[in-house]
Amino acid sequence: MVLGLLAGGPAGARSLADTPHGGTAEYRTAPEAQSVRGGSSRTEGPPLVPGGTYTDRIGKGEKKFYRVRLDDSSDAYVSTVLAPPPHSGIDFSDGIRISLQSKDGANCSPSNDVTFSGGSARPIGDYVSRLVGAGRECQGAGDYVYTVEWVGPGAGGPGTEGWPIELRVAAEPGLKPGAAAPSAPSTWSTQMPRRPSAGAEAVQGGTGFNDATTVDSGAWRDELVPGESRFYRVPVTWGQQLFVDAEFAGTRGSRAALVGGGMRVALFNTARGFVRSAEANYTGKPTAIAFGTAPAAYGNRSGAVDPAVGAMRFAGWYYVRVSLDDTVQSAVPVTLHLTVAGDPQPGPDYDGDPRASGLGAPSDGRAADGAAGSPLLMRTLAVAGIGTGTALLLFLAAWTALARRRGARRVRAGGPPCRP
Repeated sequence: MVLGLLAGGPAGARSLADTPHGGTAEYRTAPEAQSVRGGSSRTEGPPLVPGGTYTDRIGKGEKKFYRVRLDDSSDAYVSTVLAPPPHSGIDFSDGIRISLQSKDGANCSPSNDVTFSGGSARPIGDYVSRLVGAGRECQGAGDYVYTVEWVGPGAGGPGTEGWPIELRVAAEPGLKPGAAAPSAPSTWSTQMPRRPSAGAEAVQGGTGFNDATTVDSGAWRDELVPGESRFYRVPVTWGQQLFVDAEFAGTRGSRAALVGGGMRVALFNTARGFVRSAEANYTGKPTAIAFGTAPAAYGNRSGAVDPAVGAMRFAGWYYVRVSLDDTVQSAVPVTLHLTVAGDPQPGPDYDGDPRASGLGAPSDGRAADGAAGSPLLMRTLAVAGIGTGTALLLFLAAWTALARRRGARRVRAGGPPCRP
C-alpha cells in the first residue's frame, strides 16, 4: 500500500511512451475533469464552479457559453487551455477568445485572445478574471457568463469535431477584515544567475498542467522530439523570483524554418495565467532561451503596467512549457536551468485557503520533499512486485537522500533549505 501511494506521479500522470501522434504525446486532461457541452446562447450553458475542472471541444466558427457561479468576496480566475493534437495544422492567428461578463452584459475584465502566434500546434491557455473591489464591475454573488469563441481562419480540428479545451475556475479568497494588502516591490534584480557547475538530473516533462513534472532550483535534462511540448512545475513563494534558462543542445542534421522560430519557452502562473515567453530559431547549433520574472507579490495585481509583472500575483506552482516546432528535423536534448531566488516574504492575510480551489502549492509555495513527480523518489519506488516492507525501506532511503540532495542544492542557490 505504501508503495502504491508513493510511486504515483502528479494527478493525471502517465508514461510519455504512450505517444500516438508520430511519437508525440497528447495533452493529458485532469482525471477528475467533468465533460461538459457549452451552450449556444447567453441563457444556456452548463454551470462551472470554483475548484472545478471541465473539458469540452471547440471548432472553427463556434462560440460556447458557460455559467460560472461566484460569491461576492473572492477574486475569480477562469482559464481555458486549447490543446490541439500534436502536428495539427494551425494558422498564425488561430486560437480562442475568452471573456467573463455579468448577466446584464458588463465585462468583468477585458476579453482575452489566446492564439498560437506562429510555430506549431501546442497547448496554449490563459485566464480572464473577476476582481473584487470598490468601483469594479461584477461585484455581486451569482451566475456569470463565460464564453469561449474560436478566432482565426484555421479549421480547429478535423471535421466538426473540433479541438479539446480544458476549463478551470479558481477562486482566491479575499483578505480578512481589516487586513492590509501587501504592496508590490519597487525594484528587483534582472541579472540572470550563473549556471550551476553540478551536472543536470534527467527528468521527463509532462504533457500539460495536470501531469507537469515537479522540479526546483537546479539543472534538469530532457529531450524533445519535433512538435512536442513538455511541462514542468516549480514552487515559487511570496517575494521570490524565477529565472528560466533553457539550453538546447547542438545536433547534426537539424534545422528550423527561417521564420517562426523553432524552439519556445513559456511560463504560466498557478491559475494558468500566461506570464511571459521567448523563442529562438534553431539551426542545429547550441542555442539558449533565458528570462526572469518579477518577485511574486500580492500587490503586483494593482497598477502593474507590464502584464508579465501583473501575472506574478500568486505564490504557488509556476509552470514552464518547453516546445519544439515541427520544422526541426530531429530530437533535441534540452537542459533546463532553474533558479528560485530571494528570501520568502510574508503573504496576504487570506480569509480562507486558496488551495481549496487549486491555487498555491504545498508548504506555502515550497515543494515538500517526496512531492509527486520527484525524480529520485519515483525511480526508487516505481518498482513492481516488491513487498511492503521492502517498499518502506526504499522509501526511507529515498526520503533521506532526497532531503540531503535538495538541501545541498538550496545552499548553492542561496535560498532556504526545502521544508519536509
